[in-house]
Amino acid sequence: MTLPEPNLDDRRFQDLVDEAKRMVQQRCPEWSDHNVSDPGVTLIEAFAHMTDQLIYRLNRVPDKNHLAFLDLIGLTLHPPAAARTDVTFWLSAPQAQTVRVWEGTEVATHRTETEEAVVFSTVGELAVVPVELAVLAVAGGEPGAVAADRGPELAAGRGVPCFSGVPRPGDALLFGLSQAAPSCVVALRLDFPVAGHGIDPEHPPLAWEAWTGEGWTRCEVDRDGTGGFNRPGDVLIQLPAGHLASVEARQRAGWLRCVVQAPVAGQRTYSATPELLAAEVFTIGGTAPAVNAERAGEELLGTSEGLPAQTFALDRAPVVAGGPPFVVETAGPDGEWAPWTEVEHFGESGPLDRHVRLDRSTGEVSFGPAVREADGTLRQYGAVPARGVPVRVRAYLAGGGRRGNVARRALAVLRSSIPYIARVENRRAASGGVDGEDVANARLRGALALRTRERAVTAEDYEYLARQAAPEVARVRCVDAGAGGVRVLLVPAAEDDGEGRLEFGRMACPPELLAGVAGHLDERRVLGARLVVEPPYYQGVTVVAVLRAAPGIPVARVQRTALSALYRHLNPLTGGPGGDGWPFGRAVHSGEVFAVLQQVAGVEAVESVRLFPADLETRRRGEPADRIALDAGSLVFSYDHQVRVDVG
Repeated sequence: MTLPEPNLDDRRFQDLVDEAKRMVQQRCPEWSDHNVSDPGVTLIEAFAHMTDQLIYRLNRVPDKNHLAFLDLIGLTLHPPAAARTDVTFWLSAPQAQTVRVWEGTEVATHRTETEEAVVFSTVGELAVVPVELAVLAVAGGEPGAVAADRGPELAAGRGVPCFSGVPRPGDALLFGLSQAAPSCVVALRLDFPVAGHGIDPEHPPLAWEAWTGEGWTRCEVDRDGTGGFNRPGDVLIQLPAGHLASVEARQRAGWLRCVVQAPVAGQRTYSATPELLAAEVFTIGGTAPAVNAERAGEELLGTSEGLPAQTFALDRAPVVAGGPPFVVETAGPDGEWAPWTEVEHFGESGPLDRHVRLDRSTGEVSFGPAVREADGTLRQYGAVPARGVPVRVRAYLAGGGRRGNVARRALAVLRSSIPYIARVENRRAASGGVDGEDVANARLRGALALRTRERAVTAEDYEYLARQAAPEVARVRCVDAGAGGVRVLLVPAAEDDGEGRLEFGRMACPPELLAGVAGHLDERRVLGARLVVEPPYYQGVTVVAVLRAAPGIPVARVQRTALSALYRHLNPLTGGPGGDGWPFGRAVHSGEVFAVLQQVAGVEAVESVRLFPADLETRRRGEPADRIALDAGSLVFSYDHQVRVDVG
């Protein structure tokens, strides 16, 4: 089988003639005779024929030559992006001393007969510090209310009311830990009388918060065994990375509190306050960020020849961005190793600057070249290591790709031995893994690079440059912010649960991602243009539908398929008419949802469809509507669809 011939330009002779005639109408309207008998048209056809021959020959250029052309304009293939997630390390039992999980600790999925294990490495040190309950306090919901110390009452064996007699929004029960425990999982063993207090134990109107340098920050609840303080049990709380000690109730401690929330639609509130009989606090684990990569140790690249433009190859590739700084070192005469800094290019490097360039896709390290100027002088871009000097590289991370987008709890194997650690898991699916760029996409990007010249002028320029800065994002959109302002909206890549459902928390863009794209665009924007880089506004939509199943079709199957169709269609990543993400600013119509449900296998008829706008932050639904409008910078997001299927 012969290799496929690349089609770099699909225009033909007649296309070129028609395009030239259109340009004549625009630029020379007085030329009105476009018949083939006109001498000017004869010239157009002659040049179109020659251009057609050039395009034919250009389309015979092989991929290798085309890559060389792209390299001439400084364009290289984007390396794979590594998936990231948080990994929780669970202790075998509470420990009296600090348990440390060092940076570079490796965890992996289970290896099977057909697939190799997917390896993740932690990118920060985790200290699982021991804690105990030092102070217990209660605060009312009034503005400026001072927390009252109730620890002596609890120590004396008397029950402590957690909130006001009839709990109100803002009432808080505060736990003062013996020290701050950033990124740790804290267990609160609480003793309550078995009683009902008017709430749904599965959805209590409570929020857990910890004090950080930015104020009270919401905590993730891993498990609430008390059912909202209705029975004895353990509550497992994931403390934020910024947890700090502070002063409350005139006592300094690492504070954690439980706050009564205003009930959302359909949620019941407390009719009476729970009474705490006993409390114990201890650390049961900790969470560290991890990236889909393996850590490579120090590596000797070779010996310098003392010449410009030297290149060395790493043993492992591709190299993950966003990990430890990539540093090359050379040995000095005194035996000390001198560091060299990675740069994007050598255009601003002088002959004494210790700069190197890294191709993260291939793992090639290169030193600066020497270029002969127009006047005949030789200019050195970047310093050159002396002849015979050893060259080495510090530890780096190698890996990446879509394969790293593993499901939640898939990382269960601890590859590095750590005392007192019983098991590991990722409580959220990993996301952000993208395969390396292929040649076809690089061709398209090369044309855009030549047009933009690294300057952001039009909306397409901003979107192209944003993708250059963050190839791991799924979608980029540039919208007008008014008064010379530009909004660049980033939609991160996220995996659904297999049936179209996305976790709203995974749609948030990390601050370092927003800052990186903003910095990249700020250097290339038009002078005077105001720039904002942020995620889009997600308009929640709830569909309430009644269907009738065809005779003989199981109702449960029809309901599951219909829900999956709704979540996939009203989806910022896979929804919309084209299946490539809901279009920005496109309104949601009940008629369109009606058509989607009518196409579900096993549905005989769609009886009714109602749309409800929903606030994804407060989880409140609005009034029913036939049409939900979206702003230009907004995307739709499915929230808690409800489908009832009647027997046909």
